[in-house]
Amino acid sequence: MIQALTPDDLPRVAEEENEAARAFEHTIRVCVAAGCLSQHSDQVKQGLEHQIQERGWKHCRVKGVGCMGLCSAGPLVSVRSSEKNEKETLYQAVTPDDAPTIIESLSSGTPPATLICPTNRPFFTQQTKIVLANSGEIDPERLEDSLAVGGYQQLAHVLSDLTPAQVIDQITLSGLRGRGGAGYPTGLKWGTVAKASGSRKFVICNADEGDPGAFMDRSVLESDPHRVLEGMAIAAYAVGANEGYIYVRAEYPLAIKRLQTAIRQATRVQLLGNSILGTSFNFNIHIRLGAGAFVCGEETALIASIEGKRGQPRPRPPFPAMSGLWNAPTLINNVETYANIAPILEHGPEWFAGIGTERSKGTKVFALAGKIVNTGLIEVPMGTNLRTIIQEIGGGIPDGHGFKAAQTGGPSGGCIPAEHLDTPVDYESLTALGSIMGSGGMIVMDESACMVDVARYFMEFCMSESCGKCAPCRVGTAEMYELLSRIVQGRANLEDMELLQDLCETVKYTSLCGLGQAAPNPVLSTMKYFKDEYLAHITDHRCPAGQCQFEAVAQEV
Repeated sequence: MIQALTPDDLPRVAEEENEAARAFEHTIRVCVAAGCLSQHSDQVKQGLEHQIQERGWKHCRVKGVGCMGLCSAGPLVSVRSSEKNEKETLYQAVTPDDAPTIIESLSSGTPPATLICPTNRPFFTQQTKIVLANSGEIDPERLEDSLAVGGYQQLAHVLSDLTPAQVIDQITLSGLRGRGGAGYPTGLKWGTVAKASGSRKFVICNADEGDPGAFMDRSVLESDPHRVLEGMAIAAYAVGANEGYIYVRAEYPLAIKRLQTAIRQATRVQLLGNSILGTSFNFNIHIRLGAGAFVCGEETALIASIEGKRGQPRPRPPFPAMSGLWNAPTLINNVETYANIAPILEHGPEWFAGIGTERSKGTKVFALAGKIVNTGLIEVPMGTNLRTIIQEIGGGIPDGHGFKAAQTGGPSGGCIPAEHLDTPVDYESLTALGSIMGSGGMIVMDESACMVDVARYFMEFCMSESCGKCAPCRVGTAEMYELLSRIVQGRANLEDMELLQDLCETVKYTSLCGLGQAAPNPVLSTMKYFKDEYLAHITDHRCPAGQCQFEAVAQEV
């Protein structure tokens, strides 16, 4: 068992782990993230282990690893053979019954062709992985695996060689912006907290991922939790904090379990806790579970929830950077933001700033969901256009259907039509189209989708998740939902459509927090790009997509 570590120990432990790994001729990695586990990948792993034990092989090992990305093809199994120059074979849709065939192929040298997942396809070749670099490679429940790929070495570098101000300068130069949705410059936020007066400061990781169809943060926490913990510790050193919280929704039991394990492991060897790496720096991390309220993704509502209060936003200023958790200066970033910190310090801010666009640096993790062939988790440079993401990496629309729209940014994002498929995905470009980056959810819709009903679906979500504190959001979202219901039921007129437009503007500009301010986006974007569908519902009592059945209702009225 590893004892308390010093900075000099980290490279030594990493080399020992890598040397031990090289002793195996074959390493079999089985995805044990939530998506593949739902398809019984744990049984696949057990079956492979059983086959190896039966043969008495000592030159082959099986590892449970995090998300490999292509969730639609799970369970995924990767076989890497060192005697063949690290040749890797990826298998898809593996069942426990396939275990004997896979193990036998290690002797025969002939992989079972029916299981092979080609890795030369755009889904794999057109990604650039920074946040997800270790996902699918390491065992997320084993600290030594994280250390083997350089885990916590940047924390050691920071504590030994850099002042807090120098750390902030590096993050500022990188151009990293918050990946939680707002895109606020990370270095600027860190600098504000560092300069704030107060003997007690906090660092919070916002892992309250509530967007329908989004699973980016969950996958990162399930696959590489130590990368996030290291980023939080570096942030705490930079801003002068000694205590941190990870706010994660209770619906993520696997992520919570692996976070708890990672915190316990890191604390045991003084990578967290007191006297980190033998220095005077102390940083303790606690986990707080959210009950699933979407509004708690808003930072002031999240803070209230951690304090044990009802999760409701408060007016700003003061901003959390000046007066946050228990009125102390508080730094809040999301999972993906913290996961970028160590790579930036390892490779340099110029390296990170060289990826992406002029104002949106680095990469972005997206969860592809909806009517798309390759559902799963991807990471691409900022500025990659929608066509590349959907048609090439995503594999296009299944069953021969045509693309109709992509909704980015969760329930508060806009719907982007086919005419804008060549739009680069960055903060400014998406905002110009009436959508937002959000935390990275991307839901793809085919020609069978009724865009009016899509708008109603997301409005129902925002209405249900409104905390009710401010009237524009509480009343406005309910009224907008009622108007959209009238349209899809054939009970609306053109005046209702005008009222809907006015309500959108009112809610957008008068709501207290981001939930209400962004709630009209799905409505405004669909009215802008799919106005003909609204008019068809209202004037012709016809749903062009054939989804709304309202003729009988219209006749009764």
